[in-house]
Amino acid sequence: MADDESTYLSYLLRLWRGADKERPVWHASLEHPISGERRGFSSLEALFTFLRRACAPEPDDDADVK
Repeated sequence: MADDESTYLSYLLRLWRGADKERPVWHASLEHPISGERRGFSSLEALFTFLRRACAPEPDDDADVK
């Protein structure tokens, strides 16, 4: 991954509330502003999991940490 891609992430975030068996539930989508690629998430937990993975340090990033 290029250096600028590993230090900066940008997405258009959309949130909306739906219902799951009479209970309100939040849904989300992220859109990459350059490629237009869009990902949908059925819960905020799924969104957060994706973001945690996207922001996780790459294995080489930890090589200098002791």
